[in-house]
Amino acid sequence: MEEPQLLQQQEEEQSQSVSLQDCLKLLKGEQDEQRLAGLLLVTKSCKSDDLVSLRAIYDAVGPHFLDRLLRTGLGKGVVSSGSGENRDAYLQLSVSVLSAFCRVSEIASSKEMVSKVPMIFEVMSMKSGMPVLEECYEFLYLVSTASEDGLTAVYESGGIKLLAHQMSALPDGSRLMELATKLVQLMLKKLSQGIVENDHLSELSVIVTKIARQFALLQNALKFEALHLLSAIFSSEYSTLLHDALRVIQNENWSNHMRDGVATILQNRVAPAEKFEALILAESMVSIKGEGWLIGQINLPNVQDPTPADRCLLLVLESSRVEVAVLLNELAYSKYEASKSSSSTAETIISKQQKVTVVFSLVEKIIKLISNIGETEGHVLDENTFIKAINGLNETIGVVLEYLQDAKEHGQKVGNDLLASVRLVGSYLAEAPVACEDKITELLGYMLSVEGEHESSPFYSVCFLLPMLCQKTMKIEGCKLLASSGGYKAVVDCLMKLIEQNRNEVENNGCIFLACDTIMNLLKMEQITFSEDESTFISLLKALALWTEKTNDQSFIMLASSICTLIFDMTSENALLNHPSFSSSCLDSLSRLIARSLASWGQDMSDAAKADMDLLEIVTAGYSRWADRFPQIQKAVGR
Repeated sequence: MEEPQLLQQQEEEQSQSVSLQDCLKLLKGEQDEQRLAGLLLVTKSCKSDDLVSLRAIYDAVGPHFLDRLLRTGLGKGVVSSGSGENRDAYLQLSVSVLSAFCRVSEIASSKEMVSKVPMIFEVMSMKSGMPVLEECYEFLYLVSTASEDGLTAVYESGGIKLLAHQMSALPDGSRLMELATKLVQLMLKKLSQGIVENDHLSELSVIVTKIARQFALLQNALKFEALHLLSAIFSSEYSTLLHDALRVIQNENWSNHMRDGVATILQNRVAPAEKFEALILAESMVSIKGEGWLIGQINLPNVQDPTPADRCLLLVLESSRVEVAVLLNELAYSKYEASKSSSSTAETIISKQQKVTVVFSLVEKIIKLISNIGETEGHVLDENTFIKAINGLNETIGVVLEYLQDAKEHGQKVGNDLLASVRLVGSYLAEAPVACEDKITELLGYMLSVEGEHESSPFYSVCFLLPMLCQKTMKIEGCKLLASSGGYKAVVDCLMKLIEQNRNEVENNGCIFLACDTIMNLLKMEQITFSEDESTFISLLKALALWTEKTNDQSFIMLASSICTLIFDMTSENALLNHPSFSSSCLDSLSRLIARSLASWGQDMSDAAKADMDLLEIVTAGYSRWADRFPQIQKAVGR
């Protein structure tokens, strides 16, 4: 059996050798007609993977003739006297042999080939026929991958604009679409935020919508090429600009395609890196389209029955839960267990922290979706799905709290990963303040002490927990927890920083109201005493006095005077004036504050005063309790 096969192979090699020799003779001929005949013979007999033969043929014909042939096809010259009649044939032949020669990387990277990029673009703008178009794309791809000069030439010749224009017409899943996708991937490295903003925002958004279709419909290697490309685009420095451009696209098909593709990846067995890329896409889509994007009809390949509209939501939540558990475990190991001498430890930690940011963002948006589900028109979850989502969120928050516990035990308070963990916990507890009560009791003081890497003292961690704290301190148990943990000091410090920001025209009114309400809840509880911590509240009095001297906002005036009123219950005018950090000018300001707030009481109350009636009642009731201990305030009110 082997001998006939060997003979056949030898005959094929001899035949190929003869054909190659014939080609080379013709290509070295003096007449253009001989060279044309040689090139035609090349297209019929030379195998595309025979790089040695291709090199020999290229050397025989030379770049000068190839350049003349391409120009003739474009109507810019002739290969021989009177031969401008068969331009289309010359163009087809020229592009075919150029793309074949570029399979040899040394040829593809040569100046001669790089210089032909603009002419190939011209061919593509003239010819829509698939054979020549595919060979043009093949040429551009091979030149781009062979050298940086080649890629630069493709980009600077208008590669992004050309692809955006042509991709919408390319057949789904075709070799043309595959090459176009790979070219976009290559050119991404040439794009910066400034370049995208000024030149390519609309083109890039068109490309994303076309790639999204491939991501949804295809079930082959190109699906994963689309996944990698979309992930790279949405992870880039210009992703925020692109989000804005994609929001205004009227056609909703692309966002549905993205949901179909994400769901397909997440429900199948694929590499962890590819699942994470799908989560990057999900996070971007929720940022662009809103949390409701997670709920919608999914069209899965080869599935006849309709897929439940909540499938994507549950897939994203479960995948995020797994990623949170894995990433936080790996982060903890890298930070506390791995060898400190490892040069890659810092890079590993940064990489994991960046990934944690993506999945935390997704979980936070799912929390928002679940909390608003009854209020969001068109988005309804059945009871079973709702229970699954709550269980998934409880598990996820439990893992995050364990991570914070680990950090506490290792004496770690500073880190953006820790701050992000506190933010996620705060988001969940804002909607479910009684969740994970035992763990929260244990960790509250620590969480209020967490700082971001560029903070000099805790601030954002407190802001993230304020919605939960405001609700918890409405009950005596919550007040006792905040007082016993010392967390009230962090809330007071946070309020003073918010006040300073407000004085500098940085608005964060939501946090100001939450911090004020939390402090008032504490001060109103008669069972809670702060007799040993005079300085904290004296600092707050000074901050409130300075703030309200320069504001006419009735809500702020009433909030400040209410807090001052409750603090005055614990002290006296003499005690304040005897404190080394308290001045008579501060007492003057506080006197004016109380007088201003009480002046709003009466029959001709403004609408703003009526809205703050509960605060006004706190001030009037408090004034009647302590007025005799504050003669200067009494005097100001009596004027």
